[in-house]
Amino acid sequence: MYTPSQRILERYADVLVNFALNGGNGIKSGEVVHLVCYEAAKPLFMELKRAIYKAGGHIIPDYRPDSGDRFPFDRVFFELAKPHQLSFFPKHYAKGLVKQIDHSLFVISEVDMHELEGIPPKKIMERGLAWKPYMDWRREKENKGKFTWTVGLYGTDAMAKEARISEKEYWKQIIKACFLDKKDPIKEWRRTYAKMETIRKKLNALPVRTLHVKGPDADLRIHLGNKRQWMCGSGRNIPSFEHFTSPDWRGTEGWIRFNQPLYRYGVHIEGVELWFKNGRVVKAKARKNEKVLKQMIATKNADKMGEYSLTDKRLSRITRFMAETLYDENVGGPHGNTHLALGKSYQDCYTQDPGELSPEDWERLGFNDSSVHTDIISTAPRTVTAFMRNGSKKIIYRNGRFVL
Repeated sequence: MYTPSQRILERYADVLVNFALNGGNGIKSGEVVHLVCYEAAKPLFMELKRAIYKAGGHIIPDYRPDSGDRFPFDRVFFELAKPHQLSFFPKHYAKGLVKQIDHSLFVISEVDMHELEGIPPKKIMERGLAWKPYMDWRREKENKGKFTWTVGLYGTDAMAKEARISEKEYWKQIIKACFLDKKDPIKEWRRTYAKMETIRKKLNALPVRTLHVKGPDADLRIHLGNKRQWMCGSGRNIPSFEHFTSPDWRGTEGWIRFNQPLYRYGVHIEGVELWFKNGRVVKAKARKNEKVLKQMIATKNADKMGEYSLTDKRLSRITRFMAETLYDENVGGPHGNTHLALGKSYQDCYTQDPGELSPEDWERLGFNDSSVHTDIISTAPRTVTAFMRNGSKKIIYRNGRFVL
């Protein structure tokens, strides 16, 4: 088992606590952090606790045993759970937790990338539906400006093997991607976010009606919708080099293939292809675990687009496949990166105060709502052309970079 140096762990914790949370500003004294870590990430868990305490914060620790290998806790649940157990939701606990916390920090550290292979996918989706109220409450609090979250990655042997590199090489990618090889990673992140913000402002200045994504893997039209904006660099994911928006799902037409595998729901899904008509997925294929993909899409509103994203290869410090969406949706590579998410939209892509809108308002604007948010990734060549409201058009993305 590889463990990064103490200096790297301290820098990593500093970035996650004192930068990523609170929209790039770090936590304030007296604030409460829900800290979720698994056993494999114990060294980072220790440094995160130190960083939070030094910042004057409080911790609600959620330290979980690794699930997989000799102790497949998650698999056992799905094998044994009856319908009433799948749908159980501890609403009083969850409501109280959301009320208490100011921030959430989740560390991914998978020790078995295939733990739920063979489990009926309907069971997995039903469990996600049961916990949707918790995510809704978090989002409501976030929309009011009273809650932030971030996600980081702690590399494991299982993840490195899936990426076909050593654990040490896997960690080299994490270190580089998060600027942990620099003396002051937070300073580097702020410089990068300033560059990303320049691109974001140029994107949002364009009166775009529709995007046309064209390449060997796609011929897709995406309707941006009213009161939309591109977002980036909020600190919600570390690392994050993407620019994304949540379009009006009703205007999605065409097809797209994805050349990157998807590790989600405890399984490995590969060779995903989607066809959209009138905003909905009307056909879906996958070379591997197609049943899981189709069951996910059959979940309420998961047949609609919730996000579209582009990564400029000049910004990304990620240079290879990592078998984890957090990194793979941000990889640079020769052709840049695009991904779309099926399911839930990001309400911060609304141009005004999201705390003022009702569920009916979101529906009227074409923001999707679902228990699912599944990112699917392609690094194939593509050109993205923006068709403006005044009838003109402009290429905004080509050869893996924004053209603005």
